Amino acid sequence: MASRSGAVHVVTTRREYKGKTYESHLLRRSYRDEGKVKNETVGNLSHLPPDVIELVRRALKGEAFAPAAETFEITSSVMHGDAKAIAIAMRKLGFSDLLSSRPCREASLVTAMVAARIIAPHTKLATTRWWHTSTLAEDLGVADASEDELYRAMDWLLERQPTIEKKLAARHLDENSLVLYDLSSSYFEGTNCPLAKLGHNRDGTGHKLQVNYGLLTTSRGCPVAVSVYEGNTNDAKTLVPQVRKLKDDFGINHLVIAGDRGMISQKAIDEIKDIDGLDWITALKSGQIRSLFDDGQLQLGLFDQRNLFELSHPDYPGERLVACRNVELAKLRSHKRRSLLEATTKELAKVQGMVARGRLRDAAQIGVRVGKVVNKYKVSKHFALEIADGQFSFRILSEEVAAEAALDGIYVIRTSVPQKRLDDADTVRSYKMLSTVERAFRTIKTVDLKVRPIHHRLADRVRAHIFLCVLAYYVEWHMREAWRSLLFADEDQASKATRDPVAPAKRSANADHKAKTHKLEDGSAAHSFRTLMQDLAGIVRNTCCAPGADADASTFTITTTPTPKQRAALDLLEAIEL
Repeated sequence: MASRSGAVHVVTTRREYKGKTYESHLLRRSYRDEGKVKNETVGNLSHLPPDVIELVRRALKGEAFAPAAETFEITSSVMHGDAKAIAIAMRKLGFSDLLSSRPCREASLVTAMVAARIIAPHTKLATTRWWHTSTLAEDLGVADASEDELYRAMDWLLERQPTIEKKLAARHLDENSLVLYDLSSSYFEGTNCPLAKLGHNRDGTGHKLQVNYGLLTTSRGCPVAVSVYEGNTNDAKTLVPQVRKLKDDFGINHLVIAGDRGMISQKAIDEIKDIDGLDWITALKSGQIRSLFDDGQLQLGLFDQRNLFELSHPDYPGERLVACRNVELAKLRSHKRRSLLEATTKELAKVQGMVARGRLRDAAQIGVRVGKVVNKYKVSKHFALEIADGQFSFRILSEEVAAEAALDGIYVIRTSVPQKRLDDADTVRSYKMLSTVERAFRTIKTVDLKVRPIHHRLADRVRAHIFLCVLAYYVEWHMREAWRSLLFADEDQASKATRDPVAPAKRSANADHKAKTHKLEDGSAAHSFRTLMQDLAGIVRNTCCAPGADADASTFTITTTPTPKQRAALDLLEAIEL
């Protein structure tokens, strides 16, 4: 006689058909019939999601389930993924060894401030408030740090700056390295710092006091050292101290330093040309290029078949000059000049009408109004102005405009590096690598790390603040390099060594695809560094306890499982190599 009672379970079957595997999930009941065990299919679960099928399977085996809210509750959540990413990068970079040969409280505080600067740049007081929303301070053991303790850690960091920079130089520079150097500035809030001076402003805030700082980087833009100067220090005056630092402090006997035409000026060259083992790369100023053209040494016909060629000139003995012509740059400059001339002409015509109507009579008043116009568009050299009481006329100096237009798109690289060491194309490429230093300044000043405005009143605190930001950029630079495949960045860096050095840079096919579609090749979203960090911040650490537990009850933590994109980002950081 058959017994219809029995155990119900889930059975998974697979069969092959025409090279494909088909999987079925069946709900079956086992029973006995005349002493024999038989199975009866009571349902087909194949249409259900895999996780639901797994729950049915486990429930039929006797596991008990309860709603999550009845099992535990989350009492707090803090961001974790972005701090974890920086911690991985710092570990791979041996960041703690850079700061100190052995662990100490000051090193932990500096590490935390550097990481905080990358994630959320704030003042020191605001940082002590912010990092309680992240696992950063807790994991580094500095959650109890006060604002004053952070300032003392900055003083400790400044004392160690020479040692840290020597370590960075030993890592990233060697004999015959190409070193890039440039100077920038940031403005102050306040007037009491002795470094704060009015000077050549690069922030568009000409009325504010500022501080200058010079950055030394590798040829790829990895920062090695920074020096801070008063805000009115001339660019060229900072060059010799940097050369001495490279040779005397870092022990690099043979090197090439590249700087822009304002940095490596004729006066600076006269000071450094007799330093053994030092070569340099810079560019001529527009007036110097005009002199070459007027002397007949720079002939436009030489550009008919090529976009660069080498020449020499008695004014530059023992040096190489590499003349380049960028056609696209020439078009841009011509368009800009034409637009500025048209805008200036329109505004000057308005002033002329005001004079004709008698609204402006005095020559001084007319001059002030005209000065505002020509200073606004900065093309006064192309206008002839005639001002008198009750009279104003102007005309464009067509010959001067044509003479300047003839040199549109032309620039000349000047170097002491021998041809056998760097050919013409590589010399131009080396000079153009200065754009990586400019990118570093943009990141430090505005994009991510926000070094400005500077609020410190003590000179050494300003120096420590800027050095802290440079260390943060050092970590971020390596993270950006590791994440190139996930960011909008061009992954094809090798082609830079062979592409035309004068023609406008072009994206690789992969980078162009990312820029146009905002997606990676796998269809997932491409990121900027900032949005990828924000995505990683979605990994949180939850503190949990039993529902309704007392305040002193034991707790446990659960960390968010990373998404595939988050996991890929963390894995790429694990691959960082020095």
